[in-house]
Amino acid sequence: MTTPPVHAPDEAAVPAARSADVPGADAGADAGERSSRGLLARAALLTAVLSVAGSVLGLARDQALARLFGAGRETDAFLVAWTVPEFAATLLIEDGLAFALVPMFSLALARRAQGTVPGDPVRALVAATLPRLTLAFAAAGALVVAAAPVLVRALAPGLPDHALAVDCTRLTATCVVSFGLAGYCSAALRAHRRFLAPAAIYCAYNTGIITAMFVLGGRWGVRAAAVGVAVGGLLMVAAQLPSLAGQLRHPDGRPDRRRLRSRFPFGFRFRFRFGFRRDEGAGASPRTSTATATDAPTPSAGATAGTNAPHRGTAGQEAPAPRTTPRAADTPARPLALALLGTVLLFALCRQSQVLIERFLASGLPSGAISHLNYAQKVAQIPMTLSLMLCTVTFPVVARAVADGDTERARARVERDVALAAGLVLLGTATVVACAPQMVQLLFQRGAFTAADTAATAGVMRVYALGLLGQTVVGALARCYFSAGRANWYPLGAMAVGIAATAGAGAWAVGPWGVSGIAAANAAGITVTAALLVAGTGPRSVPVRVRRVLGDLARPVPVAVAAAVAGALVADRLAAPGVSPAVPLAAGAAAVVGVFAVLAPVLGVRGAVPAVESVRRSLRPVTRRLPHGRISLRIRFPLPRRLPPGARPRRPRKSRGSRRSR
Repeated sequence: MTTPPVHAPDEAAVPAARSADVPGADAGADAGERSSRGLLARAALLTAVLSVAGSVLGLARDQALARLFGAGRETDAFLVAWTVPEFAATLLIEDGLAFALVPMFSLALARRAQGTVPGDPVRALVAATLPRLTLAFAAAGALVVAAAPVLVRALAPGLPDHALAVDCTRLTATCVVSFGLAGYCSAALRAHRRFLAPAAIYCAYNTGIITAMFVLGGRWGVRAAAVGVAVGGLLMVAAQLPSLAGQLRHPDGRPDRRRLRSRFPFGFRFRFRFGFRRDEGAGASPRTSTATATDAPTPSAGATAGTNAPHRGTAGQEAPAPRTTPRAADTPARPLALALLGTVLLFALCRQSQVLIERFLASGLPSGAISHLNYAQKVAQIPMTLSLMLCTVTFPVVARAVADGDTERARARVERDVALAAGLVLLGTATVVACAPQMVQLLFQRGAFTAADTAATAGVMRVYALGLLGQTVVGALARCYFSAGRANWYPLGAMAVGIAATAGAGAWAVGPWGVSGIAAANAAGITVTAALLVAGTGPRSVPVRVRRVLGDLARPVPVAVAAAVAGALVADRLAAPGVSPAVPLAAGAAAVVGVFAVLAPVLGVRGAVPAVESVRRSLRPVTRRLPHGRISLRIRFPLPRRLPPGARPRRPRKSRGSRRSR
């Protein structure tokens, strides 16, 4: 266990020894664990809320695209060019670059907390990596612009409007630079436990696209959407730069309050802060003096292996010497390894290549097939995106635990995240399967998007939903493979096997079943990859218990099947020609949630009770335990002294040269 270190104001934290012999260590660790879980729940809730807002704006973007341009040849041409921002988002924001940078920033923060490295390791890391990566992003964007005709012909050889797709591809190529910088800022801020700005980037991105389509759509057609991609990418960077600059300018995340008070020596104090952060290395909130056991740093260089001198605890007490188990934070600093970056980017590229296979196979089908696949995938993947929000928030925690050598904490965190994410995504899968026609009709059926398009998209969406559990498992376990900040080729091999299965099954199924066969091949391939990643955990990654993980994944499946059947019966019964699709959609979703909530605890779904507890803790008033997100106004007045009975108050003396009393 860990004794919580005491923080002096504006001073570096003193690492504490990991020992259970220090008085109060167990109680402090338990309280720290509860505080850490509550903090992560709040951060996950904030990220989920902003992600939902970004997804809603993404649906509004797709609605605007469908309403303005329909589901014809122009939309197909733009969606081929849309492959560039899709790949860039996966490689540079969501998976690829984050898997490499978050562990590196976590390691730099651990060294900063220990004080074993001269200077600021975080600023040194930024100075060493950001200029080189920016040049690489610019070179890659220029290559996409130059090779746009070849790229479009390779992606969709049967596309009717080849020239329009080339123009849109060149316009969207600017996102390679902007997405790269946005992904770098997101990784750095998440490692600092700052989640507000990274979670808001897709709100800014989709706002830029929607605005460009409505402003320029009448003049430029579907090219206006490609211009919106370029504008939205710049907004993603602008949304994060102030927060990242503040973290680099003030290593503790706060300005020097003593300097501010010297400039304004009055008794008024006004503060507004909103966000979720923890002191690097200590795990404490900025105003608490105790650190949690979950994120406390390991002892720093003051005690070396083999030294018999006692280690000073938090209150001057002598504690046993810190453990000497090698940690990642004890190793010398290393630059951005090309092997690590290569494995991460190749894994993300291989995963995203499923979209290439789908569009390649669908390019030979009748017009609108690519659009049906795109709309179905966007809606069906919303449950997966929301379920992985917790893994996104806890990935810096896992990376920090691995850097500190605390494998047990990393394993418990990964197993808990996989169980909770599986329960959430299966709940969303049941909702999508039960209410797919009503969803598509409510979201897209207007303007050039006809009822036939609704039926085709809903059928594809139901098939897509069968692979959501595999998508979630791949997203959750890939983080634990790369959390150590070392090159790991096993995830790439597992993903390559899944891609081969997708390509083979898709080529066989596209003839008899069309777009539904392509979606089924996607679900089968990603499920194969998920099975390989679960089987390969151990020495290659955080050593999770495979049987326990498989049990956590299997228990919610029958619950989701029963909930989907009940929701579909309710939605189909209420659907009628004169009834708004919102009515059967709401009733079907309520039936799914009700059946899932009843059966999940009965069948022992592991993530059911923690999910309810996390939501309950997250809905508490934030000002009860954390200072973030509250306004505090403090006015100080001098109080008169209490005089003994019979004494007369002294008159204040006037100072020379001033009429103000002391």
